[in-house]
Amino acid sequence: MRFFNGARAGFVRSLLLAGGALCLSTAAFAQIGISVDFAPPELPVYEQPICPGDGYIWTPGYWAWGDGAYYWVSGDWVMAPEVGFLWTPGYWGWRGGGFFFNDGYWGTSVGFYGGINYGFGYFGNGYEGGRWDGGHFFYNTAYNRVNAGAIHNVYNARVSEPAGGRVSYNGGRGGIEAHATAQQEAAASGRHAPPVAAQTQHAEAARSDPQQRSSANHATTPGGHAEDNARSGTAVHPKELSPIARAAAPNTGNQKLDQRYQKQQDQLNSQQNHDREKLQQQQDKEHQQQGRQQASAAKTQQLEQRHQQQTQQMQQRHTQQSQQMQQRQSAGSGASHGGGGERH
Repeated sequence: MRFFNGARAGFVRSLLLAGGALCLSTAAFAQIGISVDFAPPELPVYEQPICPGDGYIWTPGYWAWGDGAYYWVSGDWVMAPEVGFLWTPGYWGWRGGGFFFNDGYWGTSVGFYGGINYGFGYFGNGYEGGRWDGGHFFYNTAYNRVNAGAIHNVYNARVSEPAGGRVSYNGGRGGIEAHATAQQEAAASGRHAPPVAAQTQHAEAARSDPQQRSSANHATTPGGHAEDNARSGTAVHPKELSPIARAAAPNTGNQKLDQRYQKQQDQLNSQQNHDREKLQQQQDKEHQQQGRQQASAAKTQQLEQRHQQQTQQMQQRHTQQSQQMQQRQSAGSGASHGGGGERH
């Protein structure tokens, strides 16, 4: 990885124009910064946590740049700075031989965010995840996880969602081909506010977390290699997991007991491999069904989220099974040694 020459140039331009920043629109000023000569990774598939309370608005995850690499800033529920304000996500755009990040902002309407499909109501144009009405934010439960028992200002309305992959940038080779409308340009130049402190802190925490680096995030990125997924421990499908490790051969000093323990371990390994195959077959079948139905990007995202949860739950169950067997065998081995001592 390397910085594009525009990284230094962008920094210098920022210094030179700092004094005249008030003469620039906020949108134009946000575009001055670091330039990277290669595109950010695809957007990961991830699960949205439940909304913590009334008035919080979902801000989707995005790739940021720092310390010579892209890192993932996960989506987060954020309290709007003002009643009536909505979030316009930031996005990467190709310009002048490099990729620049356009900062997100709060405003009375949603502006242009590159046509990027961030999911959860941010499908590339506007926001379908909720709306303000009478001073209260109403959540669209079709695209948000909301505790209906605690939040009653909800509705359910699905829209026509764009098809396609998880491209995370606008313009350039392979990027989203979308341009701002007059209405979106007006939103950018109208009254709005920068990210709130909670968003800034959230991004800083992601930057300092090595696990959020793109090199450690292949597991949740569609198109990532299976071996990367296996190393990360957050594989989406069973076939992306590392082979089940064979436990060390029992060595209790009792040959018959060692043979019995080895047989138990082999049976457990066989059962766990069977569990993997069964779950993979089930998930493959669901993928095929969705392909025949030409499912939307949002439905594909939801399916991948469910598959990842299933795979992780299976992993946890298998880990518990292996630990419990080791505990039983250790306890049995100790009892055997103790019993042998009493016979002497």
